[in-house]
Amino acid sequence: MSQTGSQGSYLRHQASGLCIPCTKPGCNRWFKNRSGYTQHMNAKHPIFLHPHAVTQASVPCSPSPALSFDLDFGDANDTDLGPEDPLQPTAQFVGPGDRLYRNYHPLLSARPCDREGNFLPRGTPPPPLSDKASDDWTPYKSRVEFELTDYLFTKNQTPMHSIDQLLNIWAASLIEGGSKTTLFPDHRALYKTIDDTPLGDIKWQSFSVKYTGEIPEQGVAPWMTDTYDVWFRDPRNVVNNMLSNPDYAMEIDLQPYREYATENDERQWQDFMSGDWAWSQADKISEDPDTHGSAFVPVILGSDKTTVSVATGQNDYYPLYASIGNVQNTVRRAHRNAVAVVGFLAMPKTTKQHAETPGFRSFRRQIFHSSLSFILKNLKPGMTKPEIVRFGDGHYRRVIYGLGPYIADYEEQVLLACIVRNWCAKCLSHSDDLDEISLLRSRTHADALIEECDFDTLWKEYGLINVLVPFTNDFPRADIHELLAPDLLHQIIKGAYKDHLVTWVEKYLLRTHGKMQANIILDDIDRRIAAVPPFPGLRRFPQGRHFKQWTGDDSKALMKVYLPAIEGHVPLDVVRAFRAFLEFCYLVRRNVITEKSLGEIQDALTRFHHYREIFKTTGTVLTFSLPRQHAMSHYIYLIRLFGAPNGLCSSITESKHIKAVKEPWRRSSRYKALGQMLLTNQRLDKLAASRVDFRTRGMLSGTCLSSILAALDSVRSLHKPMWKSRPMQINTTLSCPVCPEAPAPVYSTRMSALTLRILMCQCRIPALANELHIPDLAELVQQFLTEQLYPNKDPTQIPTGIMDRPRYDGRIRVFHSAASTFFAPSDLSGTGGMKREHIRVSPRWRNEYARKDCVFVITDPNVPGMRGMDIAQVLTFFSFRLRGVRYPCAVVRWFNRIGDTPDEDTGMWMVSPSFNGNHAHYAVIHVEAIFRSAHLIPVYGTELLPSLVKSHHVLDIFTLFYVNKYADHHAFEIAW
Repeated sequence: MSQTGSQGSYLRHQASGLCIPCTKPGCNRWFKNRSGYTQHMNAKHPIFLHPHAVTQASVPCSPSPALSFDLDFGDANDTDLGPEDPLQPTAQFVGPGDRLYRNYHPLLSARPCDREGNFLPRGTPPPPLSDKASDDWTPYKSRVEFELTDYLFTKNQTPMHSIDQLLNIWAASLIEGGSKTTLFPDHRALYKTIDDTPLGDIKWQSFSVKYTGEIPEQGVAPWMTDTYDVWFRDPRNVVNNMLSNPDYAMEIDLQPYREYATENDERQWQDFMSGDWAWSQADKISEDPDTHGSAFVPVILGSDKTTVSVATGQNDYYPLYASIGNVQNTVRRAHRNAVAVVGFLAMPKTTKQHAETPGFRSFRRQIFHSSLSFILKNLKPGMTKPEIVRFGDGHYRRVIYGLGPYIADYEEQVLLACIVRNWCAKCLSHSDDLDEISLLRSRTHADALIEECDFDTLWKEYGLINVLVPFTNDFPRADIHELLAPDLLHQIIKGAYKDHLVTWVEKYLLRTHGKMQANIILDDIDRRIAAVPPFPGLRRFPQGRHFKQWTGDDSKALMKVYLPAIEGHVPLDVVRAFRAFLEFCYLVRRNVITEKSLGEIQDALTRFHHYREIFKTTGTVLTFSLPRQHAMSHYIYLIRLFGAPNGLCSSITESKHIKAVKEPWRRSSRYKALGQMLLTNQRLDKLAASRVDFRTRGMLSGTCLSSILAALDSVRSLHKPMWKSRPMQINTTLSCPVCPEAPAPVYSTRMSALTLRILMCQCRIPALANELHIPDLAELVQQFLTEQLYPNKDPTQIPTGIMDRPRYDGRIRVFHSAASTFFAPSDLSGTGGMKREHIRVSPRWRNEYARKDCVFVITDPNVPGMRGMDIAQVLTFFSFRLRGVRYPCAVVRWFNRIGDTPDEDTGMWMVSPSFNGNHAHYAVIHVEAIFRSAHLIPVYGTELLPSLVKSHHVLDIFTLFYVNKYADHHAFEIAW
């Protein structure tokens, strides 16, 4: 079949909703869903397994009832390119229970090859990653030497003189003990060992740029004669190092793909390669038959100026970062060497007299684009002709590079897109009315406009600057207007939220109430924010929100608590505008975004645009033509293009500033610091590469001490022991507020998804009842045991009398903390998206006041969201053993939900304390019923909050609370 005919067949299948092809050679059947595919395979292509064949093991699902995660069990490279239909996509089922399936790009299939680029037969194992011995620590002598070097240079960042002092003390102790050898004589030997490491060695290079235009005879500006240095590393080598890194060999996508839910064929977007841009680029690349079977490697760039100190001197730098679109978003957000600094760009400066002249501003922009073009030039040949690169799984593959998205804030986007400030870099909407519907910008359209229009027309009608040429014009398939990535940090969090909405609230109060009354209300808002109860991971604002230097983390923390604080002081439309904006923000920050999510995002944006009009009708603002706020209208398109925005946020590059710029600067002598910073970055990369290499070869299991003890044990097994060893004992005790006369060691025990921690004492139930002021605690324990021992019995068979119920009179273990583990990939989380948080029930938190956290308790696992959960305040954790079974428990105080739906203004559920008659409603529950922490914020109403009310008071004195679904992303997913 011809390629043209095959492409037409493929497009017809897509248009008719047939998304899943039969993968058997010669069979051209397509199916709408997995059910039809399965029936066809069973009937036409049955597979007879050997009696002893091993089937795919089941994968445990997430503990979260509202969230899911998917694992790719298949190898997309196992599918050969079918000669009958080369454009037919390869489909594979992924995730637990085959809940998802992926259509992989059929031509750029990342097939393994040998060193010469010849494709290997399917199933060919990769060559070993390293031929070194398992005890080869070169250039280090031993694990101890490497671990010491890594600790001193990477983790502790020890200064040179401190390294010398430590090594001197260590050498003295060794000599005193009879040893004649030391690890390093001084810091120079330690640094030389790092420099001798061949892994991760990419040299820094530099070039100089200067003005070459016409220079006037008189009044020459200093910038016209100055020379500016640009330092960089070959981005091609940096990218290849990322591809060959075995640390995330299983967390890298080698092919563009489209992912669908098996149940309803709903498409979803997550990592970068799931977006439409990667697929369309693969279509363009595969027009050349020589590229078939290659892997597409998009190079993601990012740049942002940063200041390392407010002191005098050169304290600002302009780093350029690079990553690859193949690594999954979680890897890029956690860095793990998947984001690397590849250059330090020049920042031309001049006198105040010449700083605002058109010539200098144009020169400064031209330097930026020319520098990027020069730095990236070594990637250009590999953008059209495949290169052979080794990957982290050991296989060689042909790769085709391409310029991917560029991570930048708005000011940087203006520079990159060569547009006029206050215009949109993505669309042609006029700066006076950015929210009007208009066409998207493109390289082709911009070139045509520049060809036909004069300077003034381009500037005033299209916001284009024709004297500048984007660096992307020097590379194939690159369009800067398309490549500008969404920026959650500067567009949404710092821009639309902090700089716009929060500022507008203050302006509204000043305009409506006058300065004096507005200040009283603003002080009350600050008191409300300060009175919010503590919550795991929530930043505190003890003095409210009035501080000079706002960080991204400050803005994120304020978003979580600001809405309840302003309710009652502003009109309902303002509250509803904030609700719509917060829902938009939390939806676009999801780790996985589905077609349904896109509909919810559009709905939230529409509501936000409707309710924000209150600020215009009250005269608070005059226009909504604000580029950063306008960018929200492009997010649905950008999600379809690049996947979930949290993988391309400028917070990734800003956090990289710390390791790549700020910390190396602090370690320098401050004199000509850049050269020292480059050397520090190079050494850090070498140590990171060495650690990955040693870990891949299985040389870093356990700790330094355990590896030495294991070696000694092997020696002792061959020789008669000359000494006896005793196990190490730790005897740490804590006083107990329940029964101080019986201190006990710190203790931790794993209980389902909850880990009880910090054992305070062993006591009996009456003592605990007195401490908690719950006289009927023993009866609550009886009720708990009855429910545990008779879970499915007929009610008539359950003992009803107090004396007939099971009793427990023995000792109990009391805990004041528990650790909950759950799946929350959209939040800061660990490997696999698992998050761990602590639930505190301390009687004297930080030796000041009692802290009793609230929790979500699963009461009906078959009902999703808040309707299947209740809210409770944990008073303490305890455990006991009865009839050989350990029961981990929690004493809780219940809250009742108000109504059957969330509050329509804030979008949050409301709860109030539950009572049995005139007494609070207490219960003893199993810890397995606890899902995670819940955050309650009082419904403050319209009255001013007394200044004496603090955060540890509110759960006891207020009678109505919001269940804060904005506390974090996971709470947003479950509290609906």
